[in-house]
Amino acid sequence: MHSLSIDIGNSSAKVAVFAGKEVVHHQRLAKVGILDLAQLVEKFSPKKSIISSVNQEINQLEEYLKKHTQYTRFTAALTKGVENKYKTPATLGLDRWAGILGANSLFPKNACLVIDAGTCITYDLLTGKQMYFGGSISPGIAMRFKAVHEFTGRLPSVEWNPGEAIPDGEDTQTAIKNGVLRGIVNEIEGFIAINNTKESALKVIITGGDANFLFKQLQNSIFAPQIIQDPYIVLKGLNEAIAD
Repeated sequence: MHSLSIDIGNSSAKVAVFAGKEVVHHQRLAKVGILDLAQLVEKFSPKKSIISSVNQEINQLEEYLKKHTQYTRFTAALTKGVENKYKTPATLGLDRWAGILGANSLFPKNACLVIDAGTCITYDLLTGKQMYFGGSISPGIAMRFKAVHEFTGRLPSVEWNPGEAIPDGEDTQTAIKNGVLRGIVNEIEGFIAINNTKESALKVIITGGDANFLFKQLQNSIFAPQIIQDPYIVLKGLNEAIAD
């Protein structure tokens, strides 16, 4: 039996088809349309479906999925055994909550720190007692580069290639790259260290568009053995929310 999970974020949409807990199809789209859903339904015949959306109007998508699947709109009310202690659950980013459910499904009863490195970088802690109190939201890589240029009078706009190593700051361009990139790596290591003191046997899961670059930078960290890169953790959380 297949199920369909859709995560519509700030800059793109991620779609996955699952067979049980296994990802059998994945794609990233600028925007999800009815034609995209029709192709997936025709190919995989999913029994269940779920959408998490931060900004796109999804009424038409929902109506289509209601006709062809058992559809669920994802909300923070879907807990799957995790106790949500967030003080303003109505404002909790659904991708953050889905990441927590995904971490809990992979590592039940284990403390997990989920780091989602996208437009913003979010840090969310699931305790070993399956409780969630919240986390942190920080500017992402592209946002930091843009801010350095737009909020100063003379500093240039810098192009960044994720395949590059972090350079030494030998001129203005490389100084900006070093400051932004090294600063983020140090920030991530700091959050891991803080949460490592709160919870024993902490698992760190990094995901999002910039996760591959950051994961490579963290390989020399003292925390490296406990850092896992999982590009599907949010989609896995959505799938967990509709699992039997």
